[in-house]
Amino acid sequence: MKNQNIIKKNYHFQRIINNKRFINSKSFVIYYKNKSENNFMYGISVGKKIGNSVLRNKLKRQIRHMIKKCFDKIKNKQIEAVIIAKSFMLQKTFDQNYKYLKTMLEAIK
Repeated sequence: MKNQNIIKKNYHFQRIINNKRFINSKSFVIYYKNKSENNFMYGISVGKKIGNSVLRNKLKRQIRHMIKKCFDKIKNKQIEAVIIAKSFMLQKTFDQNYKYLKTMLEAIK
């Protein structure tokens, strides 16, 4: 997975969130926007209420790894997504969170 699939700029995040299309679960909220190109782009956000910077960066690494595991199934989706982690993610294991994220990403049309 290359860096060209990652959304980094704040205005890209805001454009996707302002589109107001989202899927919600216990561990994640995924805001998404359809696009014309045939590749999946994503950004990750973890709020300060979840914990200190060490914990937030750990969760971001875990989410990136989850996306990498299911990237073959979602790489041709024509969407841009912002994945926001919730504090409930800390109470579940990596595998449970992976199942949540995978089913949510596959449900987006």
